[in-house]
Amino acid sequence: MHRDPSTGEGEGEGEVGLPNRDDHQALAGLRVVEFAWMGVGPQTTLHLARCGAEIVHVETSTHVDPLRTMGPYRNQVVGWNLSGMFENNNPNKLGITLNLNTPQGPSLARRLCDLADVIVENMSPEIKDRWGLTYEEIKRTNPSVIMVGMASQGQWGPHSRHPGHGGTIPGLAGFYHFLGWPDLEPSDIAMPYTDWVVPHFGAAAILAALDYRSRTGKGAYIDISHIESSAHALGPVLLDYTVNGRVQTRQGNRDPAGCPHGVYRCRGEERWCAIAVFTDAQWDGLVHAMGNPPWAREPRFATALARHRHQDELDRLIGQRTAGLTPEQVMATLQAAGVPAGVVSNCQDMYEDPQLLHRGHYEFLEHPEMGRVAHGGASYRLSETPPGIQTPAPRLGEYNERVFQGLLGLGEAEYVELIIQGVLD
Repeated sequence: MHRDPSTGEGEGEGEVGLPNRDDHQALAGLRVVEFAWMGVGPQTTLHLARCGAEIVHVETSTHVDPLRTMGPYRNQVVGWNLSGMFENNNPNKLGITLNLNTPQGPSLARRLCDLADVIVENMSPEIKDRWGLTYEEIKRTNPSVIMVGMASQGQWGPHSRHPGHGGTIPGLAGFYHFLGWPDLEPSDIAMPYTDWVVPHFGAAAILAALDYRSRTGKGAYIDISHIESSAHALGPVLLDYTVNGRVQTRQGNRDPAGCPHGVYRCRGEERWCAIAVFTDAQWDGLVHAMGNPPWAREPRFATALARHRHQDELDRLIGQRTAGLTPEQVMATLQAAGVPAGVVSNCQDMYEDPQLLHRGHYEFLEHPEMGRVAHGGASYRLSETPPGIQTPAPRLGEYNERVFQGLLGLGEAEYVELIIQGVLD
C-alpha cells in the first residue's frame, strides 16, 4: 500500500487532493485512478468520492469522456464543460488529460498506477495490452493494488471481447424482453439502465477488497460483468424458467398476483397515479374510496379471479374515476383507505418532493461555467462520516498541474514540454 489511509501520506508524494476536502471522511487517504468513462465506472467511483477518496479521472481532448457530449445543457449551450450528465457523475474528482496514444502517455499512466490504491477501468483487453495497463503488469510494481475491470460481459469467455454500451447491454441482460405490452414489440429504456445498477456491486466489491487488503496486505483483481450484475433483478423470472420451463414475457402494467394493477390517468397534462390491489381488504378500500359504485359489486368483479378476467373493463371504469382528480388527491385518498397508490412522479415532482428536501437529498455546487448546479445525493447516511460533495466535476484537464507536478513530481520545463508535444492534451 503506497499511502497511509489514516493520514493520506505517502513517500515521495506531493500534496494533491481537492480544495475543501474533508480528511475525516470514511475513505480519506484512498487514491483511485479511473480509466473509465460514461456511466458505470464514474458512478462506481462516485460512491468512493462521496466518502472522501481521491479520484483521478483520466481522459484526453482527443477522446473526451462521452458524457461530456451529452446533455442536458443549461440554456442549450453545448460544451465539454457544460454537460449536466457529466457533472452529476463526476463531482469531487481530479480530472486530467493524458493522451495514451503518445509514446510518453503509457509510462505516465503507469506512474500514476504505481501510486494508486485502486484502479478502475473499462478498456478493451487489446487496449490494455497495448498500453501495458493490465493487472499483471501493474501489480509487478504495485503488488497491493486493487484493480477493477468493468467489461460488459466480463474479462473472459467467448463474448468477453465484444464491445458493449449502456443502450444495448440491457437488451443482452434480458430487460427489454419484459418491457412493453404483450401484443407489441419490446420497448427500449430511455436511459442506459444497467449503468445505474452495476456501480452498486462495483463499489461493494471494492470495499470488500480493501477490507481483505487491510487484513492480508494483498491486492486483488475484481472482474465486474454488467450482464451478471444486472441478472439478479430478473431473479424471479429466471427461477420460473429453471423450475417450470416457462418463458415469461411482456405484461404491460399488469401483475399476475394483483388486480387492478396499473397507472391511471389523472387531471392535468401527463399526470398519472399507480394503483396496486393484492388483497380483498385493499379491493374493499378501493371500492369505498370510489364511493361504492354499483358496478364494483357486480359478479364480474366479485373475486380476484373474476377481476383478472375483466381487467380491461375494470381499468376503464377506474380511469373514469381518477381522471377528474389530481394524482396527489388519488394517492392520498387511496392510501387513507389502505390501498397501495403512488403518484407517477416527473422531474419537477422529484425536485420538489418534501421527503427528499427534508432529508437534504439534493446538494448544490457552484460550477465555474454553469453556475449553481443540483446533484442527486447519496442514497445512504453515515452517522459519523456523512458522505457529501464539495467540488464540482472537473473541467477538461483542470487538475493537470496539480496531478502531474504535485503528485508525479514533474518539473516545470518537463511539464510544459509534454503539453507542447500533445501528451497532456
